[in-house]
Amino acid sequence: MYETFFKLRAKPFQLNPDPAFFYGSRGHRRAMAYLEYGLHQSEGFIVITGEVGAGKTTIVRSLLEQLDPAKVVAANIVSTQVDANDMLRMVAAAFGVPSRNLDKAGLLLALETYLVSIAASGKRALLIVDEAQNLSAAAVEELRMLSNFQLEDHALLQSFLVGQPEFRDMMQRAEMQQLRQRVIASYHLGPLDSQETRGYIEHRLSHVGWTDDPIFEPAAYNVIYGYTGGIPRRINTLCDRLMLAAYIAERHSIGESDVREVIDELKQEFATPGGARPVLTDAVQADAGGAAGAAALELLGANKLALDRLRVSPELAAQAAEMAGSYDLQRIEARLAGLEQSVAATLNVLSQLLQAVRRDETAGEARE
Repeated sequence: MYETFFKLRAKPFQLNPDPAFFYGSRGHRRAMAYLEYGLHQSEGFIVITGEVGAGKTTIVRSLLEQLDPAKVVAANIVSTQVDANDMLRMVAAAFGVPSRNLDKAGLLLALETYLVSIAASGKRALLIVDEAQNLSAAAVEELRMLSNFQLEDHALLQSFLVGQPEFRDMMQRAEMQQLRQRVIASYHLGPLDSQETRGYIEHRLSHVGWTDDPIFEPAAYNVIYGYTGGIPRRINTLCDRLMLAAYIAERHSIGESDVREVIDELKQEFATPGGARPVLTDAVQADAGGAAGAAALELLGANKLALDRLRVSPELAAQAAEMAGSYDLQRIEARLAGLEQSVAATLNVLSQLLQAVRRDETAGEARE
């Protein structure tokens, strides 16, 4: 929409990861260097972690574009909450190995045969697992076991594990000791600093033909950095709205006040309607049988504090505001949604088991 108005070739701040927009900040260059080092080693695991929206997937896709298909056969999977057997089938599917109707032994044999054929052709196999924080410990163990496949003294499979900070915590568990011993390098990708934030914005704009239209005033960059914390995806979201607002108002410059106005709009869009207290969703309340959900709602509503009556110092108020600004609401909401689904699925299974027990008891009484 605004691309034509500003004479741009394409949308500069799309949310989907696109390696064409890769910006080599200090952290992103270092993460890429670790991946390239791992490729050179041809074995073991490389672990890359970072906050939501930090640019991990973009780095991975940039690396994939650089790979020579005549030398490396790469498979990229996005993990979900699957068990160990499903993890193996996902790996097989990513490499195009047929796995239907195979038991675990047959699946492992099929994967090993395929990897041997890759090595025999003079190529290397690379597995990239994105969203690794969703893997269970058993699924990670299956990946480690795949790294045991060897042809003479050469490893048949190398793996890159990419995930959110929770995966680093998972790696510290006692049961992950053997995997840690296979990790040849790891790196945590942090946010951009204030100068890199400005460079990132200008880099994306220049990539689509930007010629200082619109002009971003220096103070605007400071406010953008303060709100986004240097997280690329947050920068994209905010700047896309800034460009749209400038287009609607037919402005060719974006200043500090313009940024603050759009930030206020974004905060209102994600704010709880009417300042309502936290509630459990209807789905959770229903799945909990009604009584437990209602009790939780009552507990949350009881003794509600009149926050406007509290007397706090300006320093404490500022600290509370800073903490609130650092929370990733989208990430919290996604986790709550996943929890709701897990609760619903668990209760559904328990209900089916209970029904089966009752049918068995009824059948037993009928036989007597």
